Amino acid sequence: MLTIAICEDEIYFSAHIAGLVHRYLTNRNMKASIETYSDGEEFLAIGSNPDIILMDIELPGSNGLEIMGLLRARGSGGQVIFITAYEKYVFRAFDVDAVHYILKPVEDEKFYSAMDKAVKRAETNRERVLLLTKNCLTTKIYIKDILYCEVYDHKISIDTLCGKFSYTGTLVSLEKQLNDDFFRCHRSYIVNMSHVLDRNGEVVTMAGGGRIFVSRRKKQEFERRLLEVCRREGMR
Repeated sequence: MLTIAICEDEIYFSAHIAGLVHRYLTNRNMKASIETYSDGEEFLAIGSNPDIILMDIELPGSNGLEIMGLLRARGSGGQVIFITAYEKYVFRAFDVDAVHYILKPVEDEKFYSAMDKAVKRAETNRERVLLLTKNCLTTKIYIKDILYCEVYDHKISIDTLCGKFSYTGTLVSLEKQLNDDFFRCHRSYIVNMSHVLDRNGEVVTMAGGGRIFVSRRKKQEFERRLLEVCRREGMR
């Protein structure tokens, strides 16, 4: 079941958006849990990681764009739809991988179209999984949640948004199970380019604070792949 968060400080409009969501779910014969927040700080403090976020921009304290920037830095992959009365933020919205930017008042048809796109992206992310078996225990890891993979002494360590997992194997075999968001940037590392925060020389900082290395011979390809991912996600 999907989780949907509404972040809106105006009580009336928060209720209005909730009504739109309920009508959408009924229309599409879907079920979802709905969370509501009156400001971005409350949303951050809860630590929720919903599938879809319906976010106002003009909020008390940090605005919606700043809140989403912080969530992306934490590694949140939630699909965000900005709902606002202001046109001026539209281009900045896609810096945080927004699905859509809707101006108030919200028309049902436009809202449904944006939600269809967000649901499709959320479900696609959920469907891709990696199954790890260790000591007769099978663990399911969502590929979108993987930050990076490291090999040391024939042990694979997978760092994810939900913690670390390890098993005996090789990066070569693991790499074949991953998608195009991943790049073998070093003989010891595979990185999820969608979760890269910055690079300083040969050191890359990941969402969650982890640091990995890019080999000198892979530096140019790493930059090309990172730009490619940014462009692709900006067009979604």
